[in-house]
Amino acid sequence: MSEMDLHTTCCIVGGGPAGMLLGLLLARAGVAVTVLEKHKDFFRDFRGDTIHPSTLEIMQQLGLLEGLLQRPHEIAKQLNGFINDDQLTLADFSKLKVTCPYIAFMPQWDFLDFISENAKKYNNFNLCMQTEATDLLQLNGKVVGVQAKTPNGIQNIYADLVVACDGRSSLMRAKADLTITDIGAPMDVFWFHLPRYASDPNETFGKFIAGKIIVMINRADYWQCGYVIPKGMAVEYQQNSIKIFQDKVAEGVKFLSNRVSELKSWDDVKLLTVQIDRLNTWYKPGLLCIGDAAHAMSPVGGVGINLAIQDAVAAANILSKPLLSKTLELNDLAAVQQRRLFPTKVIQKIQQIVQKRVISNVLTNKPLKMPWLVKKVQSLPFTRRLIGHLIGMGVRPERVQ
Repeated sequence: MSEMDLHTTCCIVGGGPAGMLLGLLLARAGVAVTVLEKHKDFFRDFRGDTIHPSTLEIMQQLGLLEGLLQRPHEIAKQLNGFINDDQLTLADFSKLKVTCPYIAFMPQWDFLDFISENAKKYNNFNLCMQTEATDLLQLNGKVVGVQAKTPNGIQNIYADLVVACDGRSSLMRAKADLTITDIGAPMDVFWFHLPRYASDPNETFGKFIAGKIIVMINRADYWQCGYVIPKGMAVEYQQNSIKIFQDKVAEGVKFLSNRVSELKSWDDVKLLTVQIDRLNTWYKPGLLCIGDAAHAMSPVGGVGINLAIQDAVAAANILSKPLLSKTLELNDLAAVQQRRLFPTKVIQKIQQIVQKRVISNVLTNKPLKMPWLVKKVQSLPFTRRLIGHLIGMGVRPERVQ
């Protein structure tokens, strides 16, 4: 060991929503926790920024809701869509029995900054920015910490538990040689910004026409737009002029036709490679994976952040006491997976159904009719409320203990 070495009870790799909230919850419970974030700040565009009613409820349980809602945000009490020019309501959150029966759209960097500010109020919370975990430290088959690259050189960080929250391409997961099941997705998404005018609609919505799905998220002074394409077709699109893509966007959402020229080149369009997968086992001695590191979600419903945050709450509830008492065992880590596996499987199965029966059909370029499944949702208020519950609250929502 050297003077650079650091010792902590729990080392969290990744400063996304799951990692930061877990850090806050463990510190609040009295656990010494260190969070490693490889970037110098949280500012990354085109990250998921839907804050679901279940997450807002967790903020309420922590006494942080009022402060969070002072940050700039937009709300959606329903999720609406258009099939051709016919408007429909896909999900209704307004009847949820929660403090905030709506989705809040807030830039993820604002949410993470808010969590960071509140976590830093605890002396046992340590956030290391520009610190990238590059390897696991293992001894006799057990993970005992991580090796990290810092501005001052290589540092070993020893911990009773390492929690991998480093996303769908988790390096920690790969270093642990944990096996993963690829469930697959038929699509990828181009993300981009376009200006929003006062005369534009207020609501966030999705537009479905033959061969095109365009998601429009109201960001007050701009639209965050998602253009869905068939899986693996990004290069073919990018080989064409950006003018062709501008025309496709304008054809899909006509009121954008007077501003699509703001997309000057393909540098203004970011690709999200969509994947759905799940670890077979989320843990090994000394290591636990949660959030996208354990289960990558499709953007359908925007539920990835919600699921990751629920993982963080479950992990804090289950692991705080054994971490404090230095009695952590493998079955404690198994209990986290056991608690969160069923909700993960249910939501991923629903996403598969939507991808197969709705999204794949829309992307075929055939004349588009309202799918039978969507007709049912549109005609039954109960069904809209049920989907609102599944999207807004998830399956088996967690409560902070």
